[in-house]
Amino acid sequence: MPTERATRDLLLYCHGFCTALTDHHVGEDRLLFPAIAAAHPELRETLRSLVQDHSMISHLVGALQAATQRAASRAEIDQHLEGIAAIMESHFAYEERQLLSVLDTLALTADPYDVLGPL
Repeated sequence: MPTERATRDLLLYCHGFCTALTDHHVGEDRLLFPAIAAAHPELRETLRSLVQDHSMISHLVGALQAATQRAASRAEIDQHLEGIAAIMESHFAYEERQLLSVLDTLALTADPYDVLGPL
């Protein structure tokens, strides 16, 4: 079992990281992706896929938060972290391949913090 301090530190890190990641995805889903879809309708299926990833990541983050709150074993926490890392790596690579050139030319009037969160 992790020590009480390690558990507290993990909870604090998880809360900050999970909040930032969630805010980032919410901003993309609400502001960025609709703007991209309006300017580039051919990317709607790609955007739908990215939103599905966001939902899956949210579910995985929720499971990690629950595990840290109940002081799950290190092995279980590691499994949660590895799952999140795997989907995030795949998600960000796909997002970059599909949207990077579009983002360079997108005229977006929203505040970048509102769109991308603190990430």
